[in-house]
Amino acid sequence: MPHTSVSRRTRALGLAAMAGIAALTLSACATPESAEVSGSPITGGTLVYATGDAEPSCLDPHVGGNYPQALISTQYLEPLVGRDATGKITPWLASEWTTSDDGLIWDFTLRDGVTFTDGTPLDAAAVKANIEHLQDPETQSSTGYLAVAKVASVEAVDELTARFTLSAPDSALLESLSQQWTAIQSPAGIARGMEENCQAPIGTGPFTIEKWAPQQSVTLVRNDEYQTPGPEAKHDTAAYLDGIEWRFIPDAATRYAALASGEVQVIDNPLPSDITAAAEADIAHIDAPRPGSVNRIELNSAQAPFDDVRVREAFIRAADPNPGIETLYRGTAERSYSPLASTEPAAASAEALFATDANAAAQLLDAAGWTETNDAGVRVKDGKPLTVRFPVSTNQSVAAEQSLFEQIQANTAAVGFDVQLEPVDLSTWYAALGANEYEAVSAPYTKVGPDVLRILYHSDGIVPAPSGYFANHAQLSDPALDAILDEASDTLDEAARTKLYAEAQQRILESFTVLPLYDQQNHFLTRGVTGVTTLGTVATPTFVSAQLTK
Repeated sequence: MPHTSVSRRTRALGLAAMAGIAALTLSACATPESAEVSGSPITGGTLVYATGDAEPSCLDPHVGGNYPQALISTQYLEPLVGRDATGKITPWLASEWTTSDDGLIWDFTLRDGVTFTDGTPLDAAAVKANIEHLQDPETQSSTGYLAVAKVASVEAVDELTARFTLSAPDSALLESLSQQWTAIQSPAGIARGMEENCQAPIGTGPFTIEKWAPQQSVTLVRNDEYQTPGPEAKHDTAAYLDGIEWRFIPDAATRYAALASGEVQVIDNPLPSDITAAAEADIAHIDAPRPGSVNRIELNSAQAPFDDVRVREAFIRAADPNPGIETLYRGTAERSYSPLASTEPAAASAEALFATDANAAAQLLDAAGWTETNDAGVRVKDGKPLTVRFPVSTNQSVAAEQSLFEQIQANTAAVGFDVQLEPVDLSTWYAALGANEYEAVSAPYTKVGPDVLRILYHSDGIVPAPSGYFANHAQLSDPALDAILDEASDTLDEAARTKLYAEAQQRILESFTVLPLYDQQNHFLTRGVTGVTTLGTVATPTFVSAQLTK
């Protein structure tokens, strides 16, 4: 999910919506995505990647912890474990692991002979330093901090064995350790301090950071000594590419034009209109929805008017997002009725709760006491209009999603809501949330596994992390739900865990604090390159097997 920066007001969430369709489409639910195009592969050369996601203010994903950081850090940092598209955890920097019967002790055995690109050995002491870095409030971590919240301590049993002692069982521990926000980096690099480490974190990955020119690009060069290929790699040696030029190009039309002209080989966040055009060209497509939560609108249940469940249900009954999703996304996004992404095996839907019914919405508002209307057609109660402040981060919501919000604004206005869409930059958006100046918000959150429900909807999530970010934007406080989520977190039995998460999802949806929309769209278009693959963890692209073509 989440944020990027050293300062709370400058952290950036990953862009929430990317769309894509092209000459080749593979299912992200079956295997890690890859794309192939015509042409003969060559060894060497520099691949140019153009991203529309917000530029991180720190290249260390431990700091803050947003999707743009995950995108780029996949190229130079690697996690302890991986995860395939079926949800199975696979070895990576850790070759194996064991857990005690009570789930409180986990021993991770590290791969032997691995070093970071600065020559520092990957050992148990390095793992201990990384977990402590994530948990240090001075790091200002959000995603990683929450991911390892139950880790009480890490002990170096021997050089290659790191023992994790937990404060309580954590069924999501392995999923959490597969994420880029908990990826392992050189403790010597961390020791340089936040400012220097933000510029160039040091990892074990296939590339290293050579130079960062803010608002322009990051130059990555091949790690010739690479020796830790992950589950998606097709070979066990260094990358074929000499390097990667990672460009920041906010405008989608400019990115697509650069791809079509051959100036760049990979882009993210293509517009639906560009996707249609790509299908007619020699352009390949990777569809890799992000794990964790769906894109959704959350209603602030902690304050009026949405502290009344009848008003929340009325809004959801009137919103009617389906026609907009179909039209604006041109078939590239499918409506969701679950708080979990379709890529999560534990996802459960409740479509019946979201049937559009304007008459029922009006009756609910009447029953809640919103019976009068002003000259503008807005319902009024006790002299106050039915106003819904909806700050929209233009760094996170692409044009199609912003248009969808406008349609929802019009649909809910028909029953008397005054939805005030406020397109703002990221720092202003964070400030609005921090000041509780919102009644509705769309805030994507990426986390591997169904434990994202605990992050987003447990009452503990109303309390800010050290970064200043709080994840429970619905401000849902339900002791019964908390108990279910706590039990699921403590339960290591997969079948029992899945059943508990199904109960939790039903309870969340029945609260009418969440309007699910669609999976977090994650599409990449490629041209002039082969072997591009996405991780089975957070669906970021990896270029260790990529080759330019001619």
